[in-house]
Amino acid sequence: MSLSIQRVGLDEVGILSAMAKQTFYDTFTGTCTEEDMHNFLNEYFSIEALREEIKMEDDFCYIARVNDIPAGYLRFKEDYSGLPLMKKWKALELKRIYIVKEFQGKGVAQALIDFFHDYANKHQYEAVWLGVWEHNYRAQKFYAKYGFENSGHTHDFPIGNTPQTDIWMWKFLK
Repeated sequence: MSLSIQRVGLDEVGILSAMAKQTFYDTFTGTCTEEDMHNFLNEYFSIEALREEIKMEDDFCYIARVNDIPAGYLRFKEDYSGLPLMKKWKALELKRIYIVKEFQGKGVAQALIDFFHDYANKHQYEAVWLGVWEHNYRAQKFYAKYGFENSGHTHDFPIGNTPQTDIWMWKFLK
């Protein structure tokens, strides 16, 4: 198995959009109405929305490929708007990490989280943090395996009109 991780280029936004929509749907289907899901996917994972993210130099999005097939992606950014208390440290937020269903359990998520940690260490971040749905225990367990802890802070993450709550998890590097 050949695994590569590369920054998403503007010419790959269509691939990213399709993967982002499918992986989010696969993860959260049944947690909200189909209408809310459809509207959310079209608002946040449209080609136009993702193109705007990718155009920002300080917004990092990478695709993992297995044997040249898109298998997952992650997005991270130094952004303190979700949890302003993180401004106490030089901190990097993991905004998204999703793996295509058929590649789950095959090392792709581990490779992406290792890539994220390597980036944070190389750029001398003091902390990394992320939001995860309060009922996504599998993801919480995965993050805990990599040293993330529940910060005790939460934030609203509605999908359309369906209220949902994420917990903030963090990890201190120094």
